[in-house]
Amino acid sequence: MKKTLYIIRHGETDLNKRGVVQGRGMDTNLNDKGREQAEAFYRAYKNVPFDKVYTSTLKRTHQTVRKFIDSNIPWTQYPGLDELGWGIYEGKESSEHIKAEFVNILNKWNSGELHHKFELGESPLEVKERQLTVLERLIEENDDQNILICMHGRALRLFLCLLLNKPLTEMETFPHSNTTLYKVEYDGSSFQIIDFNNTDHLTHA
Repeated sequence: MKKTLYIIRHGETDLNKRGVVQGRGMDTNLNDKGREQAEAFYRAYKNVPFDKVYTSTLKRTHQTVRKFIDSNIPWTQYPGLDELGWGIYEGKESSEHIKAEFVNILNKWNSGELHHKFELGESPLEVKERQLTVLERLIEENDDQNILICMHGRALRLFLCLLLNKPLTEMETFPHSNTTLYKVEYDGSSFQIIDFNNTDHLTHA
């Protein structure tokens, strides 16, 4: 059966605003701007007949789609949708050392060394493994036609690679900002992006 996925990143948090890495271990709240972004997305898409809402286990995703959840759409939290764990650098203020470490690991990932990770963190390969559980749910035979998914920036990039059957080294080809939308269609055998990095809802916020 054909399905349409509306995949969004969560709204802004104070750590986003400050440029601090959050990751899987930081369970932060939306700030005022993030709540405005969430409201703008709701106003733009409240009339879509969503059959399910999927989020990560982190509350910034719950808060972003709260109005959809409160309208009694069935909601499931999936650890597979949690952000990549950045380990020892989560929550730390940006510095030249941290910036250099991130450039170094991103360069490794882009060159195919996807097993690398920060101390106490996760690699892209490990995130892909837990995202496979969500993929299995998405391709199940059922009557779900429209599914809203709220997740996180780096995890979203990896998830789109998984859905589109692209190598994880192409993750940087999927830009994102807070509440950006990727609309993806499933035809019963493969996924295709039909709306790329859409933030039109924010122009009316």
